[in-house]
Amino acid sequence: MRAINAMIYRVLQVAITLLIAVMLIPVTLQIFSRFFDFIPRYIWTEEVARFCLMWLIMLGATIAVRDGTHFDVDVLPTPRTNHGKAVARLIVHVPILLVALIFIAFGWRFALFGYEQSSEMTGINMLSIHIAWPLAGICWLLFLIEKIIDDVKIYRGERRGPR
Repeated sequence: MRAINAMIYRVLQVAITLLIAVMLIPVTLQIFSRFFDFIPRYIWTEEVARFCLMWLIMLGATIAVRDGTHFDVDVLPTPRTNHGKAVARLIVHVPILLVALIFIAFGWRFALFGYEQSSEMTGINMLSIHIAWPLAGICWLLFLIEKIIDDVKIYRGERRGPR
């Protein structure tokens, strides 16, 4: 499972890098068209930039789940033992897992809704945008299963502590 998750993680890193590069094109066109009259003001640039941003948010959140760099709120004291660290990590990971399941279930319905629509400006099928939600949920689920297994191993004493 670790090998599959590592491969997915690497693909996500490449995808987010490419999306940033793609998003630079319409945003740059928008900026320059405001200052230079010889550059036409394309309508599609705003929509493409918005779609790239949606994908960047979902992929960024997915990478953050894998890295453990997502935000969490410290409401409990800092644990001093490995058992306490494992419990604290589970308190964070289980709710994220529930959100992942919500993203999968409702994101799938959202994606099917997008399948029935097309973008007004570019004409692309909105499934290509809406599918980001259930895919993020699936990736979160895969990454969190690995993390929860690690947490259980730490709790049982089979491993030393958080990676």
